[in-house]
Amino acid sequence: MKPIAFATMAALIAIASPAAAHGDTPQTAEAGLAEAALAKPPADARKWRITSSAGPHGEISLWTAADGSRWSRQSLLLRGFKTEIDQRFTLAPDGGFETIEIRGSTPQGNAAESYSARSGYRTPVDNGPPAPAGTLYMPFGGTIDILAHAVETLRKAPGGTLPLGPSGRATISELTRATISNGRTSKTLTAYAVGGFSLSPMPVWFDGDRFFGMASYLAFLPDGWESAAPALMKAQDEALAAQAPALLARIAPKATAPVAFRNVRLYDAERRAWRDGMSLVADKGRIVAVGAAASVTIPAGATVFDGAGKTLVPGLWDSHMHYGDDATGPLLLAQGITNVRDPGNDVETGSARRARIEAGTLLGPHSVPSMLIDGAGPLAAQGAVTVSDEAGALAAVRRAKQLGFFGVKLYGSLDPRLVKPIAAEAHRLGLRVHGHIQRTRRPAEAVADGYDEITHINWVIMQGMPQSVIDQSNGLQRFYGPYRYGPTLDFKAEPMDSFLAELARRKITIDPTVATFEGDYMPRGELPPAYRPFAGTLPPQVDRGLRGGGLAPTPEVSTAQIEKGIGAYKRMVKELHDRGIPIVAGTDGYGIELVRDLELYVEAGLSPADSLATATIVPATQFGMGAETGSLTVGKRADLFLVSGDPSQRIGDLRHVEVVMHDGRLMKAGDLRAAAGLSGPPR
Repeated sequence: MKPIAFATMAALIAIASPAAAHGDTPQTAEAGLAEAALAKPPADARKWRITSSAGPHGEISLWTAADGSRWSRQSLLLRGFKTEIDQRFTLAPDGGFETIEIRGSTPQGNAAESYSARSGYRTPVDNGPPAPAGTLYMPFGGTIDILAHAVETLRKAPGGTLPLGPSGRATISELTRATISNGRTSKTLTAYAVGGFSLSPMPVWFDGDRFFGMASYLAFLPDGWESAAPALMKAQDEALAAQAPALLARIAPKATAPVAFRNVRLYDAERRAWRDGMSLVADKGRIVAVGAAASVTIPAGATVFDGAGKTLVPGLWDSHMHYGDDATGPLLLAQGITNVRDPGNDVETGSARRARIEAGTLLGPHSVPSMLIDGAGPLAAQGAVTVSDEAGALAAVRRAKQLGFFGVKLYGSLDPRLVKPIAAEAHRLGLRVHGHIQRTRRPAEAVADGYDEITHINWVIMQGMPQSVIDQSNGLQRFYGPYRYGPTLDFKAEPMDSFLAELARRKITIDPTVATFEGDYMPRGELPPAYRPFAGTLPPQVDRGLRGGGLAPTPEVSTAQIEKGIGAYKRMVKELHDRGIPIVAGTDGYGIELVRDLELYVEAGLSPADSLATATIVPATQFGMGAETGSLTVGKRADLFLVSGDPSQRIGDLRHVEVVMHDGRLMKAGDLRAAAGLSGPPR
């Protein structure tokens, strides 16, 4: 799912990284303090449990030492990610942080960092002087206890706002209240919306004046209150939903007259071609005319955009977008993304959000959703419906159909014996089947059992891995294995050649998400390529979090070897394309990575026109929406955007969005970016 930057806020929001997942933290020179050497919580320590709809993922213990310092100890195992850290901080007389020390390991390596109000800070990604007086310093990593104190401090700040260190500004406002029960007692809690740490308001729950917890993809709640997570999520989502119509009216008004784009370069997705000197007219949310500029009559009273030096593009598809929250919509639309395939989300929350978008009360792309199904256990995916037997598995598939899902996505800890009956039932009900490959199996077996699509390029390459990699593929090895062995794989030799031929024969779709993996070899402190065009426009804490670095190297897989593995992924994209295997571009991130994915396809050898097809006509056709979206064709929805530049020569120009049309609404990209928390256009 979304990239986890191990900055405090991003880690606590816990929308998990797609780029690293393993059962054991790599033991390298960069590894942090060993787990056995971390602080041991006393018997009376307070505990917070980390859970999701898939079950427990870890815990955090909090206690105060005899000298008044506040300690915490966190253990987290998430889809194979293992984080083991402890934290100690002391407070200055004014309530700010006097010292902070964090120790242990994350999947990126050593978690060690420190802060002193006298000497400054040193983290895995940066270092600098102490925070000025009146500034709330936030560490890069850490546990929920940092968040607890930070929000307690922010609640007391004049106007509910404070400057953040090293940079940025935090805000807080009351959001809603909810009464919950754990079966023994009840509490009435208050939720606050905290801004400045992420691209979305962050709901945080308080019990009176004390921090209580958080409920999102992961819930961080006190021991014994885990069952309250769904009620808290429902309450905070409903409160945020009440704010959505005002934003919709302010930045996304319905077009009351025809809209014309005159004399533009136009991307013809159906022909994979660029056509100069074209005009297009849209009215009432539909395309009503497309043709050479001299042949298209622009209606009187139309809103007209001059297309000189600009390109008109069908609305993009992000085919791997785990839709985050209400604020996700403006961010995606600002990139020209008007449709997404959501391959797994909280079932109830996601369904309710999708219904509001379709009803026109929430601004966001249309979504083609899949229900995520996994087996129970410590490596289960957050947001998944977990099943353990055939009856439960078939019931989950039928529930997906009943709730209007387009497909089911199967995950790595699912019992392999359940794949075939799940696929048969899904196909009987008209649902698509895709996903990761289950531990001990190769992708060819999943295809034989009924997969219509394989998720992530690494799973395609897994066909050529040694059995030792396959046996541990729901953890570390699904990443390190392809990086270790992929660069030397010959795709035209066995076992890859016959497998790829079978994918081509069956027209099995591949969802590569190459840009997601590209960050795996990034050194700490450096922005991955997907985010560099947005440097300086992201909230500072988000920018900092994205600099957390890639996977920690192992004795067998160096950082240089990981980079070679990305090269193998690009070679595979070209091989898929050459064999006629359908490719659908997706990010598994924030959406701002989509154009980088297309750039990587061009680097692999695809033309810009063929690359762009993977984010327009191909997914529209694959997901049953080809009659409505995917190309600039008369009669289709006017889902489109105007860019400044020429993506036929520089596919990266797709980032330079000026105007977006979607659902009959005409939107300025600058307004969408501002609503999403970006301070300006990408470079």
